[in-house]
Amino acid sequence: MSARDHSGHVVDQFGAQAAAYVTSVVHAAGADLDRIGALVRGMPDARVLDLGCGGGHVAFAAAAAGAAVTAYDLSDEMLAAVTVEAGRRGLDRIDTRQGAAEALPFPDAAFDAVLTRYSAHHWRDVPAALAEARRVLKPGGLLVVCDIVAPEEPLLDTHLQAVELLRDPSHVRDYRVSEWRRMLETAGFIPGDTAAYRPRMEFASWIARMRTPEVNTAAIRALQAAAPVEVTAHFMIEADGSFLLDSVLIEARPL
Repeated sequence: MSARDHSGHVVDQFGAQAAAYVTSVVHAAGADLDRIGALVRGMPDARVLDLGCGGGHVAFAAAAAGAAVTAYDLSDEMLAAVTVEAGRRGLDRIDTRQGAAEALPFPDAAFDAVLTRYSAHHWRDVPAALAEARRVLKPGGLLVVCDIVAPEEPLLDTHLQAVELLRDPSHVRDYRVSEWRRMLETAGFIPGDTAAYRPRMEFASWIARMRTPEVNTAAIRALQAAAPVEVTAHFMIEADGSFLLDSVLIEARPL
């Protein structure tokens, strides 16, 4: 039995795969990333926090749009990979800090924007992290949350959480949009514009990024094979296991 805490699981899962997340096609591009870049371009001389930066794609987009960016992540290996890639791209306004989303080592009102993409489903305590994001955001600042979301229907939600956890033991939860709105409001934000996306997960690379053990991979395929037609149709599960996910980008402002 594992004696590691949740943070240890996250570091173990992502540290060794840092380079894979820098180059991941799923993470490196998308309409959501384009939207983040456009928002930052509308904020001249912005100071931006990329919260749970992973492979750094939000940081790269924000820096290319003219912001000074702090890329923040639990994994030192991820941060090292971000530094190397930022140098390769000639982006010299990105610095890095290590730590958990629930305890930010920054003063109050330090940032014009806090951005997070494909990270929050690994956070142990999203409400605490959102409270910290609210604290470090300037009055009138911008929070952008982009993440995989669970469908509102329990049948679909349960399938998604099961395959996510089998693939990656650091997974906590893909929250429903209704849950996100409640958590944002509780943390002192007004949710605004939203945009929905359906990224396709190519099964082989989706599994490889997390080094999912064969037994877990087989369990995922068994769940897919046994899934009712409603699940198969919603996620558009293909013969090789590839499927579609639901993601959402939510823009929010502090009260």
